[in-house]
Amino acid sequence: MAKIWSDLLGRPVVYGGDDPGTFEQNMASFMPKWTAYEMRLMAERYVSDGMIPEADDVVRLTSILGRPLHTYRDFAAGIASAA
Repeated sequence: MAKIWSDLLGRPVVYGGDDPGTFEQNMASFMPKWTAYEMRLMAERYVSDGMIPEADDVVRLTSILGRPLHTYRDFAAGIASAA
């Protein structure tokens, strides 16, 4: 993701790492501590298991949305061009 944003923005974007503890501390500075804790647990799961879809997820999401899915690069490009 950092590479995609670097390409789109024309400047370096650096990956922050896989430290959910630091993530929790940052989140707790502007949201309730219990929410930051829950966000850390979610982040730990993303780090350990990733976000690989099940076999039928693409078909199901395409049906729900009524359109093909976008790549992350396309999503980021849309945000970058709107800014």
